[in-house]
Amino acid sequence: MKWIVAIIQPHRLEAVKQALIDVEVFRLTVSDVQGYGRQKGHTEYFRGQPMQVNLIRKVRLDIAVNDNFVQPTINAILKGARTGPKGNVGDGKIFVLPLENVVRISDGTMGGEAI
Repeated sequence: MKWIVAIIQPHRLEAVKQALIDVEVFRLTVSDVQGYGRQKGHTEYFRGQPMQVNLIRKVRLDIAVNDNFVQPTINAILKGARTGPKGNVGDGKIFVLPLENVVRISDGTMGGEAI
């Protein structure tokens, strides 16, 4: 089992969700987050004065999958999150972490069956 964490641009969320549905990944958690990477923020104007905004709004997806769904999930996120044919700086990141155990609260099912 793996825990996939993806940080993407907010306007690409619907495309990513559709791409995940296409590969039969239906369970995910979505959170609004802020941060910056290679984009390093941008300048906005407040009352005529320039202000450097370092934190950029992003969306975080948390997806727990069994091992046979890892690569299809990654490919779906890449397909939905890229802006342009080759992608651009700021499109996001995907992290794949080992997932030791999962327990479904409602009935106590454990492991891959709980996903």
